[in-house]
Amino acid sequence: MATTSAAAGAIFDQIKSSHSVSDEQLSILNFLFGKNLERATRIVDQGGVRRVVGLPSGRSLFLVVGESRRKEEYICFPLHLCTCYSFFYDIVNRGEQICCKHQIAARLAEAVGAHQEMEVTDEQLALMLSNI
Repeated sequence: MATTSAAAGAIFDQIKSSHSVSDEQLSILNFLFGKNLERATRIVDQGGVRRVVGLPSGRSLFLVVGESRRKEEYICFPLHLCTCYSFFYDIVNRGEQICCKHQIAARLAEAVGAHQEMEVTDEQLALMLSNI
């Protein structure tokens, strides 16, 4: 899984440098992530990714909208954690995936600049994190 994660990181870095995604890059990401990539692109296309930046520290997290009818927002650290059920079930518990669709959506949205930015105080950011 470390190799897969490194390959994905290299592709996201390429996308970030050009702010666009080529067909070849999409093909590689699809190979790495399968159905989760398609779901993640839908979330990005629907504007479901917000980056929340705490001031003055500059620390940040992502809020990513789920695809259920409730449109619940999940706190997401793209390389480390998501608060969705799938993260804990498929990734942590079963080890079947390297990341969930929300983490992919956050990385993709950040790479192409398709996320909204929201600034809050560091105290507000800490309060958000205390609710995990």
